[in-house]
Amino acid sequence: MNAIAPALSVKNVQKSFGPLQVLKGISVDAHEGDVISILGSSGSGKSTFLRCINLLETPDEGEISVAGEKIDMRKRPSGRLEPSDRRQVDRIRSELGMVFQGFNLWSHMTVLENLIEAPVHVQKRKRAECIGEAESLLERVGLADKRNHYPAHLSGGQQQRAAIARALAMRPKVMLFDEPTSALDPELVGEVLRVMRTLAEEGRTMLVVTHEMGFARNVSNRVLYLHQGRVEADGTPDELFNQGKSERFSQFITGFGQAA
Repeated sequence: MNAIAPALSVKNVQKSFGPLQVLKGISVDAHEGDVISILGSSGSGKSTFLRCINLLETPDEGEISVAGEKIDMRKRPSGRLEPSDRRQVDRIRSELGMVFQGFNLWSHMTVLENLIEAPVHVQKRKRAECIGEAESLLERVGLADKRNHYPAHLSGGQQQRAAIARALAMRPKVMLFDEPTSALDPELVGEVLRVMRTLAEEGRTMLVVTHEMGFARNVSNRVLYLHQGRVEADGTPDELFNQGKSERFSQFITGFGQAA
């Protein structure tokens, strides 16, 4: 049983933009079913960290493995890393479902078309199978009646739920959420968090960059607190929120009006 690889393993990831080092060596293992909330102030490196995991940003140093498969990287003449095999990157990226702050739905496609586009054209699965699975996913996120609507005709909360369903349509091993509720009006946040809570209850492996302290407290089984590009605190919600494991984290949540 100990030989089972983590669903996601990240070791010593570093990333700079010009002279600014945004990530200063972050490591984390996410095992199957883990829900890890990633918290931190603006500029702490949270979103850059997620983007490095699926190589939307290429890390300068570090190793990333998905289900035991390490992404092959090589040094460029500049000394920075680049992927050795773009096909491997494309395949592994399809195993990492990404949900963005800004939805990123294709505006010229209906909701259903958004969901089946990548499974049909990237994974080469049968269209009829993909449609059936997409309809089931839309049912699960409460959008079955919106399958033929275009994104512009949906509320922000509906668009984000569609984006979650689109990510799930790729059958990912790990779901990455980059502040999925921060662009939503307050009254729409709850409907997205309910879908995410359901995914957690189903045993989905999830890394969630969020400012939603209630989600971090009550849904996560682990919390990472980033400060200036490093993991300042790492533990269970109880350890961080209730036991005061990190004084800096306690100050951080006080700023959100949360009791430590």
